[in-house]
This record gives sequence, C-alpha cells and structure tokens, in this order.
Amino acid sequence: MPDDITYGSMKDLRPGKFILIDGVPCRVVEIDTSAPGKHGAAKMRVTAVGIFDGSKKTLLKPSSADIEVPVITKKKAQVVSITENMAQLMDLESYETYEVPIPDDLKSAVKQGAEVEVMESMSKRAISRVMGGG
Repeated sequence: MPDDITYGSMKDLRPGKFILIDGVPCRVVEIDTSAPGKHGAAKMRVTAVGIFDGSKKTLLKPSSADIEVPVITKKKAQVVSITENMAQLMDLESYETYEVPIPDDLKSAVKQGAEVEVMESMSKRAISRVMGGG
C-alpha cells in the first residue's frame, strides 16, 4: 500500500472531503444517494473536482463500498518570483524551492514575497490559498 493513500467508506463522505477517482486526488463537491432497492444496497453518486487539474469526476458505488482517500499535506511557502502563470515557491520549513502553476482564481492575489498555503499529494503540488504578505 502506498504511503500517500488510505482507505475509507462511502458512507463517511461529505462535501469538502477528499477522494481518489481514477487515480486523481479530488475534492468532493456533491453527493446524491439513491434509496436501497429490492435487490441491492443504496447507491451513491459522488461528484468531485480534481485538486491539481480542476477536472470534474463522477464516481458511482454502493454506500457500503470502500474508497481510496489521498493523504494530503498542507505546507506554507513564500513566493520567490512569478513568471507568467508559474510561481517559484520556497518551502518555509525545508527552504526547498520549486515551481507550481498559479490557479486562475488566485492570479491577482499571488504576489512576490506573499505567503501561500500549498497542498501536496501523490508527488504533486498546488497553491490552495494566499495567507498574506507581499
């Protein structure tokens, strides 16, 4: 079992939680539950958005099924420089520098010297919010 994946139950899912669909870490947006039928358990349709690529994914499983949950770590980083739609960041704990794309909804807020929160999972990183500074 990889260190960046845990397992959970479909029953425990709520909007805002994270799930792995087709190997892509996603944030749950909506959950529809159908009533149990004569010959089967209730089914759950989960709609989620990819954390790193913004793609919309759908998962349909029985409510009793197990699911894969990505392990997501949140770290603080400082924006060192900005080149077009890429930001060079420095991790505030390890002082490692790396580049990540700037999300469209944060383009105006990400400035050189600003402190940002970075979500990391399955060897991918993305800016989740701007903390301040700059």
